[in-house]
Amino acid sequence: MFKYFSSNYPWNLAVDLAIEMGAKIGEVEAMCGPLQEAARQPDAAGVAAFRQSWCDMADKLCALAEEDEARGRTISAGDKYGRAATYYLTAERLMAHGSAGRTALYRRFLGVFERGIALAGENCQRVEIPYHGGHLSGLYVRAEGAAGPAPLLLQVNGLDSTKEMKYRVGLPHWLARRGVASLVVDQPGTGEALRLHNLTAVYNAEVWASPIVDWLETLDDVDPRRIGMEGVSLGGYYCPRAVAFEPRFACGVVWGANHDWRDVQKKRLQREGNFPVPHYWDHVRWVWGARDMDDFVRIAEDVHLDGVLDRIKVPFLVTHGEKDSQIPLVWAQRTYDQLVNSPKRELKIFTDREGGCQHSSFDNSANAGAFIADWVAEVLGGRTAAEAAE
Repeated sequence: MFKYFSSNYPWNLAVDLAIEMGAKIGEVEAMCGPLQEAARQPDAAGVAAFRQSWCDMADKLCALAEEDEARGRTISAGDKYGRAATYYLTAERLMAHGSAGRTALYRRFLGVFERGIALAGENCQRVEIPYHGGHLSGLYVRAEGAAGPAPLLLQVNGLDSTKEMKYRVGLPHWLARRGVASLVVDQPGTGEALRLHNLTAVYNAEVWASPIVDWLETLDDVDPRRIGMEGVSLGGYYCPRAVAFEPRFACGVVWGANHDWRDVQKKRLQREGNFPVPHYWDHVRWVWGARDMDDFVRIAEDVHLDGVLDRIKVPFLVTHGEKDSQIPLVWAQRTYDQLVNSPKRELKIFTDREGGCQHSSFDNSANAGAFIADWVAEVLGGRTAAEAAE
């Protein structure tokens, strides 16, 4: 794990995630260099300084992108807007729920991200999936070189990630090269669903996963028999739960197992394990729509996979980082052990040798993500070798 700050895990996690999303080290140094003292301040003061520094860099990149646009250099402009969006999101993610300006910053991020995608001509389309009289937002990435309807992997967030984070880390791109499409969704409790539509998380993930499959089945370029699902971090709970209760999924993958999230919360109340974001308890109450801590503890009691996984009868990959300091490795083994009816179950522990040994491989997404993409391509009928040039 790259530790820019000596003793601030949430900030180091944020920096590492930004790098995985394409941040440039010179820009990271310029943003973080002035923040060493702020990293030791109380959350509110420290986060305010972090936000200012990262947004200043994002604003500068947007100004440079506008200059590129004026000269007709739209690809360069798109690249700069893309990094600016990453920096805006990194700043927004660390802010406390209800902080002044957080919603405005999030909307700014969405607009800059969309502008960057369009100008750079990226293989990425924003979509809206009907859900409970409203919609869930997603990013649709088409398979490359598909001769007909392609397999697809639905990808969902963890506790505090967003669809744009997962897109930028790279799994949709790695899958597209292997002939597998992607739909990355802000499910209830995350991203747009939470921030703009007040759709909070639910333990029974199938209630939103099934309508997403319904929508995917309407797409001409997706093979409805080859739709899999992947979840990262807390998505390591949502994904197995959804695959267990939605039989149309053809496979499942967890990028960081999360078998018993209720136990993790009990340990965190005892100050065990690292917190992914500042203001952690305010954040989880917001995500789950809890009135207070007692209500949150009651809600968390349902967030576990015991008694669920024997329903899964499709291939399933469980991955975990050997040095995960947020979710103990034991929960990956528990998930694997309970997949008794999966015809092809696999447990992959990422170690120092291949990298990706931290929580959900935020320390090295490339090697871990390639392993996941290869497994999915093999199971869903994609490809794992480049096509020969004619």
